[in-house]
Amino acid sequence: MTPEDLARIHARAMIVPPAWSAPTFEGFLAARGCVLATSDTGFALGRVVLDEAELLTLAVDPDARRRGEGRKCLLGFEKKAVEMGAIRVFLEVAVTNDAARGLYAGAGYREAGLRRAYYPACDGHPIDALVMSKILV
Repeated sequence: MTPEDLARIHARAMIVPPAWSAPTFEGFLAARGCVLATSDTGFALGRVVLDEAELLTLAVDPDARRRGEGRKCLLGFEKKAVEMGAIRVFLEVAVTNDAARGLYAGAGYREAGLRRAYYPACDGHPIDALVMSKILV
């Protein structure tokens, strides 16, 4: 997928946090340790530093949700992260995003902390982020 493809899916999928632009994706893709796992309608993007991975974003086109695409991208991301030496992965998810929280919990992620007022919201009220983690190996 090109940075433009990623930005298009991200724009359709994201409410909180705001969607990223193609140049933002170009920067992540060019960075050392970048991990990208894709499907036809979604992707998971993150990075590996030493033995830790961080899932930065996961997006699935709204028309393709509830078909296992998010899980497929997440598992692909985890596999690639392990191949790059990661033994643990972290992520942040909006406390209001029940679907994503369910996906992560179902994949074995556990709550590890809370970041208060982490995401901006359209209505001006910031949204807390739940930090989740998983041991990969």
